[in-house]
Amino acid sequence: MNSAARRRLAPDERERQIVEAAIEFFSEVGFGGQTRELSRRLGITQPLLYRYFPSKQDLIERVYRTVYLGPWDPGWERLLDDRTIPLRERLVEFYGRYTAAIFNPTWLRIYLYSGLLGVGFNKRYLARLERRVLARICRELRHEWGLPSPGRVPIRDAEMELVQGLQAAIFYHGVRKHVYGIDVRPETGRAIAIAVDAMLEGAPREMRHLVGGARAISGAAPRRAGAARKRSRSRSRSARRTPGSRTA
Repeated sequence: MNSAARRRLAPDERERQIVEAAIEFFSEVGFGGQTRELSRRLGITQPLLYRYFPSKQDLIERVYRTVYLGPWDPGWERLLDDRTIPLRERLVEFYGRYTAAIFNPTWLRIYLYSGLLGVGFNKRYLARLERRVLARICRELRHEWGLPSPGRVPIRDAEMELVQGLQAAIFYHGVRKHVYGIDVRPETGRAIAIAVDAMLEGAPREMRHLVGGARAISGAAPRRAGAARKRSRSRSRSARRTPGSRTA
């Protein structure tokens, strides 16, 4: 498309074009890239770019909202809250959906460049992730093993670090695959299941020490396992009764 045709773009279309090009540009060269070069790639003047985004920081802020806040799905939080689904299934399903949204070179490269250059995306995004996802996982782990709720005993830093370990293991799988270009095995879905199972296996023992004032977790048995044993005992008692017997 020649420059004359570009100048005929409607304002909203021009703005969208600049944002899309900026996302691609910063994912390639990092946030040290100059708006002069971005303008050259777009085939527009730098003053025209600044008409839409008065400063480079304004443009970077739009990139953040588009790349990181745009794909955020409130359904992730509802899924983690749904106790009709076993916790393991919720975690595996959540991370399957989450990685489908973020595991692409653009998302990951911009995220890493942000950390290297101190742009601040990482801190803002991680604060959001901790508040809306990781704290939920901490809460659900406590519920699973009968520990006090965060309303009674605030979440400890060490608890959050435990859940961050799960997040980091899955995130690094994506970095190796989409940034380093490594043929990562197993595939993402299986890697998620392995990471979740490893965390759930060790979490009861660790959380017993991390959460003060909690009652002991006998054998690290989760709530659903205890409930299953109660149902089993109930069925056994019923089987021993005569066919016509009734209970109060």
